[in-house]
Amino acid sequence: MAIEIKAPTFPESVADGVVATWHKKPGESVARDELLVDIETDKVVLEVVAPAAGVIEKVLKGEGETVLSEEVIAVFKEGAAGTAVPAAAEEKPQAATEAKAGQEAILSPSARKMAEENNLNPSDIQGTGKGGRVTKEDVMNHLSSNTTSVTAEVKSSAQPAAAPAMPAIESPAGARPEKRVPMTRLRASIARRLLDAQHNSAMLTTFNEVNMKPIMDLRKQYKDLFEKRHNGVKLGFMSFFVKAACEALKRFPAVNASIDGNDIVYHGYQDVGVAVSTERGLVVPILRDADQMGLAEIESTIGDFGKKARDGKLSIEDMTGGTFTISNGGVFGSLMSTPILNPPQTAIMGMHKIQERPMAVNGQVVILPMMYLALSYDHRMIDGKEAVQFLVTIKDLLEDPARILLDI
Repeated sequence: MAIEIKAPTFPESVADGVVATWHKKPGESVARDELLVDIETDKVVLEVVAPAAGVIEKVLKGEGETVLSEEVIAVFKEGAAGTAVPAAAEEKPQAATEAKAGQEAILSPSARKMAEENNLNPSDIQGTGKGGRVTKEDVMNHLSSNTTSVTAEVKSSAQPAAAPAMPAIESPAGARPEKRVPMTRLRASIARRLLDAQHNSAMLTTFNEVNMKPIMDLRKQYKDLFEKRHNGVKLGFMSFFVKAACEALKRFPAVNASIDGNDIVYHGYQDVGVAVSTERGLVVPILRDADQMGLAEIESTIGDFGKKARDGKLSIEDMTGGTFTISNGGVFGSLMSTPILNPPQTAIMGMHKIQERPMAVNGQVVILPMMYLALSYDHRMIDGKEAVQFLVTIKDLLEDPARILLDI
């Protein structure tokens, strides 16, 4: 029976997508729920799997072609036997070794992208996945064993993630090699949104600094008990910043608002976006109703977002909406930066590296762990006074964490 394979249903905020990678060829045997194709949108990469066991009869949309929501991209025949069986399909665990003898290595989407970025030959990588499939971890291990530096861990970022490292290009001494690669759909969308933010807003940034010692002392005192009480959830710094931001947003609703044409939309809830850097670019999953979440739930949800981002499993729903954004360049060593707005939001707060500095306290010089905070805001909506007072509120709440619990 012939079945139409369609692109996923895109939400209203996503106009179309692009066929990124076909993992199966026409005539190739496919098992039920096996990955057929990746569809890349402006926000995420969506996977389309086989509806049943069978074969692809015809591909209607090739790699690089634009597809609309629910558009037919292939014709699938259920129950048919394939004639082109993938080399690794029936292999034993030693299949990866045999692949080096000329068989084509099978890579997961994330593994393929990492291999391409680092100019690796897939057949040189030992696969440990099912049927000899090469996973992202296999590529990372291969890079590590060859002393090739690559960053693969997902971290929060104050600024959009830097473009993936340029693949190494071996050339004779004195040569001036270049390599041209197409910009991914996600990175192109990021670039467009950042330019729009700068061109369509009166963006300004104000700074302050916070003494992190009270939070660090509190975390040190209770982190073990916290982790035990909440089933392995670790107490980090981000949850304190989210809770402090929610309280400050309630006090200064203009910072939690957005501009829609000539209207100002005030939001009676706090949906906080947490910027995350991935291999494909910057994404901002949303903590919905963050003001109603406890510290453990915030940390757990952020951890889940990080894992989903690392595995390419973040959904469009995870990143849709948001009334305020927090980003953290400190994990990369940034001491100070000016984060760019995430439209239609009117403000974004940047965290930075905790740096010990000599500070004057009651007439004495004391070494304290200090962090610079930055608040970029749309001056059309937020006055300078409100922006400064918002950041001072964040500072006060973090330097005296009891205020968060006592609501003072």
